[in-house]
Amino acid sequence: MTNETPPDELAPRQFRAWTSEWNAFEDATKAIHPKGRSPRAAVLRDFMLWYMRRPGAKLPDRPAPGPWSAPREEHTSPTE
Repeated sequence: MTNETPPDELAPRQFRAWTSEWNAFEDATKAIHPKGRSPRAAVLRDFMLWYMRRPGAKLPDRPAPGPWSAPREEHTSPTE
């Protein structure tokens, strides 16, 4: 038995983000996509396709300014 993910499987991926930013991002995505458990993954997938210039891919819509638009806290990245 192997732990390898098939090449086209939609599998969970790890993504490192500050908790405050991740939570604010969820609030922002729910402003445009209020239904469903969490639209963050769908927005990130749309962004990835657009970033790679896949045919027909469009940049995801952004919400109007909201509480998530406030200046972010200063964070120190572990790689900085």
